Amino acid sequence: MKKTTLRKYAKLIVRTGANVQKGQPVLLYVSVDQHEFAAMVAEECYRAGASRVDMEWSCQAITKLAYRHQSLKTLSKVPAWKEEKLKLMAQEYPCRIHIASEDPDGLKGMNMEKVQKASIATYPIIKPYRDAIESMHQWTIAAVPSPAWAKKVFPGMTKNQAVEALWNAILAAVHVSEAPDNDPIAEWAKHNEDFRCRCAWLNAQKFDYLTYRSANGTDFRADLIPQGQWCGGGETTKQGVYFNPNLPTEEIFTSPMAGKAEGKLVSTKPLSYQGQMIENFWIRFENGEAVEWDAQTGKDLLDKMLSMDEGARKLGELALIPKDSPINESGILFYETLFDENASCHAALGAGFNDCIEGHLDMTNEECRALGINESMIHVDFMIGADDMEITGWKNGEPTPIFRNGTWAQEI
Repeated sequence: MKKTTLRKYAKLIVRTGANVQKGQPVLLYVSVDQHEFAAMVAEECYRAGASRVDMEWSCQAITKLAYRHQSLKTLSKVPAWKEEKLKLMAQEYPCRIHIASEDPDGLKGMNMEKVQKASIATYPIIKPYRDAIESMHQWTIAAVPSPAWAKKVFPGMTKNQAVEALWNAILAAVHVSEAPDNDPIAEWAKHNEDFRCRCAWLNAQKFDYLTYRSANGTDFRADLIPQGQWCGGGETTKQGVYFNPNLPTEEIFTSPMAGKAEGKLVSTKPLSYQGQMIENFWIRFENGEAVEWDAQTGKDLLDKMLSMDEGARKLGELALIPKDSPINESGILFYETLFDENASCHAALGAGFNDCIEGHLDMTNEECRALGINESMIHVDFMIGADDMEITGWKNGEPTPIFRNGTWAQEI
């Protein structure tokens, strides 16, 4: 891939994704294998005026070694230096940029019970810092291909061919091309305006609840929060900075009322969770909680995920994506939620979003929870969109079609 095109992508991540402001510090999370692209992103951060760029390097092989050789007691502690980093992040409110490139199977074989217990033990220490940065800083997730990920997506190609093909797919999804007149930042401005119009229509309806139906077995109802709202595209911090959390994004989403869901949701795409795959699964809800589930592959992993905490069996998000979204029409299964969730309507188990409450910037986390936002240490999207999906909004007992045959029923 041409360096000029990659630099255009790096600039998009910094300027449109995180929208780095002059004088802000930036935290850049990236795999050690992607150091060259990380340098491009860091340079763009400095060009945008960042005061400094701090690196958080990752490596799946070292993560596996840690969980294989460290004791549960060690893994269950947050070292003082790590807590100081969390404290600094909460005090400074920097931008966070995540570059995803992991092998979807890179943590296969890891002791997930050990992972679960360690996560449960450290969560109470980490949570106050997470709460402190809610709506206070910018963050974004983008992706670059690794050879292992590329070969998973394109198994019939050579390594180099697969990496190039995945680069092309990623850049197409975020409106970046080699064309001299391509301006991805301007393209994203138009994209965000489309989201604004669609959200305005949905928010004007003030639906009480939604129903989902598909021939694959999905038959589901979720109540909505009366003070809730639909969001899509970018978000705005309490300081008034607009940013785009996900590059790409095709979804319009809300957080449903925690504890108010009934029926069955059937997955339509594989889920990569903690470096392992869950495939061909379904979940049945009663009184707002998952009470029964099964999976053809990864059932044990699904069990662990749903038992992480009290909120893990409840829903934190409902997202609408038409079947004719560009990512779905590409025909590529990315094995990466950042992309696959934008090819299909999805739901999420676990934490909801404060920004799905009207006036959330003037509210506390506790006030948002009291209105119905689910609380959990996890937030896991799983895809439920189908070609025949019907989604209906209900207000005072009257139906309004939202999706018919897997796409928008209303022209906006």
